[in-house]
Amino acid sequence: MATDEIGILLVGAGFIADAHSAAVAVTPGARIAGIVDVDPGRAAAFARSQGGIPHESDLAAALAWPDVDAAIVCTPNFTHAAIGAAVAGAGKHLLIEKPLTTTVADARALQAAFSGKGLVLAAAHTHRAYDYGRAVKAAVAGIGEPFLVRLAILGGWIWPDWSAWVADPAKSGGHALHNGVHLLDLATWWLDARPVAVSARGHKQTAAELGIYDYLEMVVDYANGATAVCEMSRAHRPGSFNQRELFVAGSGGAVRQDWDGDAAVLYAENGPALVPAAGGNGFALQLRAWLDSIGGAPPLMPVDDAVLAVAMGVAAERSIQTGERVTLDEVVAEEAVL
Repeated sequence: MATDEIGILLVGAGFIADAHSAAVAVTPGARIAGIVDVDPGRAAAFARSQGGIPHESDLAAALAWPDVDAAIVCTPNFTHAAIGAAVAGAGKHLLIEKPLTTTVADARALQAAFSGKGLVLAAAHTHRAYDYGRAVKAAVAGIGEPFLVRLAILGGWIWPDWSAWVADPAKSGGHALHNGVHLLDLATWWLDARPVAVSARGHKQTAAELGIYDYLEMVVDYANGATAVCEMSRAHRPGSFNQRELFVAGSGGAVRQDWDGDAAVLYAENGPALVPAAGGNGFALQLRAWLDSIGGAPPLMPVDDAVLAVAMGVAAERSIQTGERVTLDEVVAEEAVL
């Protein structure tokens, strides 16, 4: 690198790019080297909003800029595999919006591509960096062996209209993979156990014409006998509605956390205690962790976990379609022969 700063190319000028660029702005050692978007007008508009940074509509051309060391990909899910492969081919590190890809086979291919070149690949499962996710992870250490997670994240509609790509399962992979994957990953991270199967059902609460299920119930079984019950909604009314319900039970206590307070209440043998939230900006903390991992630090979101999250999301979608419990071994084996 020409300087001590890592030059980051933003790929995709959608709304989530704003969150990532804001994180870069407050993170020492990083700077936005430019923006690339298939829509030249959108790329130019974003570039102006960032003070006139370079912009491009061709990914290969932007990746060839001499001051680009890494990329943050903010594009629709179905584009991740091809864009990720291009970033690896250009020899750049990558932070890519979740899910890593929409299939396990593609996720493993990206993992191999980056590993083979000694590059750092991370999926942006930002909830691991949010205050509540970190506070619960810390609190779970005080309740013995956790065996049950109950997590509900309920909210109203957030997409502009029904034509949004997230409402097309061919582009998003389905709601279980797009948004539900947050819950599946968090529960697995907190339990620190190996998931083996998913049972799920979905409802089209907003309208029967929707291509996705905007209300989900997902149950994950783990190899050690633990269970996670996850509920995800983008169908509540009013659209501004937001609610989180969280409970983790262990052999020596329990953790409960409410939406209104990011601190967690720890119940143990010596009575209840408050576990302070782990403060900080989630996107900035995630970015800092990625940059540190480029320098050799342990990752916040290991690539193995990102691949596993894809497998759980795919299993949930398949369970919704079939009405059956789907094992992760089935998902991996079936995708291996596609």
